[in-house]
Amino acid sequence: MITHYGYIDGSGEYYIVVDSDRCDGCGKCVNACPQKALQLQTEFVDLEDKTLAVVSEDHRKKIKYTCSACKPETNNTPCVLACENKAIKCIWDQR
Repeated sequence: MITHYGYIDGSGEYYIVVDSDRCDGCGKCVNACPQKALQLQTEFVDLEDKTLAVVSEDHRKKIKYTCSACKPETNNTPCVLACENKAIKCIWDQR
């Protein structure tokens, strides 16, 4: 399952994307995030509980502002670089 955390508005698309098939819940992306926007959470996925990286509820609607300091348009943010399984990526398309 692929989950998009973020939003689209008049200025563009702003998402952090987590692939639950690749995420093993190691927490490296959580530790690497300087804004503390990510957290580990247990979710019910494919008929089992699985610990995954998610964007915290507080940051989901302001992801554009939270993550902008890391230059997400490059897809070389600390969270993306920390994920050895390539389970996290950024979609950042400013209009």
